[in-house]
Amino acid sequence: MGNPLAGDLDHILTHTSDLWEKVRGKRLFITGGTGFFGCWLLESFLWANDHLDLGASALVLTRDLGKFRRKARHLVSHPAIQLHAGDVRSFAFPDGEFSYVIHAATETSPRPEIGDYLPLFETILQGTQHTLDFARFCKAKDFLLISSGAVYGRQPHTLAHIPEDYPGGPDPNQIQSTYAEGKRAAELLCALYTGQYALPTKIARCFAFVGPYLPLDIHFAIGNFIRDGLKGGPICVSGDGTPYRSYLYAADLAVWLWTILFRGEACRPYNVGSAEAVRIADLAREVAGAFHPLVRVEIGQAAVPGRPAERYLPDTRRAETELGLRCFFSRQESISRTIHWYQENSKRKDEADDQSI
Repeated sequence: MGNPLAGDLDHILTHTSDLWEKVRGKRLFITGGTGFFGCWLLESFLWANDHLDLGASALVLTRDLGKFRRKARHLVSHPAIQLHAGDVRSFAFPDGEFSYVIHAATETSPRPEIGDYLPLFETILQGTQHTLDFARFCKAKDFLLISSGAVYGRQPHTLAHIPEDYPGGPDPNQIQSTYAEGKRAAELLCALYTGQYALPTKIARCFAFVGPYLPLDIHFAIGNFIRDGLKGGPICVSGDGTPYRSYLYAADLAVWLWTILFRGEACRPYNVGSAEAVRIADLAREVAGAFHPLVRVEIGQAAVPGRPAERYLPDTRRAETELGLRCFFSRQESISRTIHWYQENSKRKDEADDQSI
């Protein structure tokens, strides 16, 4: 059976083909390889490795070897991938040199239960520092931090898109700022290690995305809408649907991340996302319209007249002008591709279950 992501992976390879010579015969170390970002990094790395005969390999940190094997057996079984068991805060340093270190490990939810905020902050901070220490230990050429647009705090309603030089930030006296402050501290650690140890650290400030491997059961609105649609609806919007968001397709995301790692400037953050805004209520309707038959949409609350809409939208001109990056997939195509992948993935699982009986 061919790779169901072949079209997306060809797209990534086409737009990163001039970058891959840097990893020929090299080793990469990746944290968070089992998550959304990690799976796309591994899929695209292996596709380039095989098609360009790079002879490269990747060591992937994971806390749960069995879970990773169940989730992505084709990745785990590839000869260019090895797994390294451990916690991001304390993993044993593997031997040998690694040319590139990608720190993609993050908690799945930036808003945990009340008692879990301190462990969340500790995991982000300690995990980043431990991975930076490993990058020094293994003499890495470059380090990529997967950061977040959350570092900006609440986006002013007067600002249509938020640029990298926006001077604001989250409220440090609110525990709900834990995730955002953790990412801010992680970026500061990168700046310190670049300044003190000459370790080139690249920073990708990631916003919102859609695509295969996106979790459907946590706080991602578009994932929840796709989940509801796959179940036959209704698609439920818990709020009033007025906030603005934007979504970059996962195949474009991979192009952006590899480009930032290999060509980005150290300690110069790049927003990663789409600048095309959509209201959450309209997004829900777009997702509903991608299903046949059409599913129903329910808006949980009425909008408050005159209240400014919340915005979470990146200004991506730095990445576009300095690195030549762009969005190739429309939002509608991105949604359709994601739904199709989940539908086909469900069929494959059902067929595998039938064969095992």
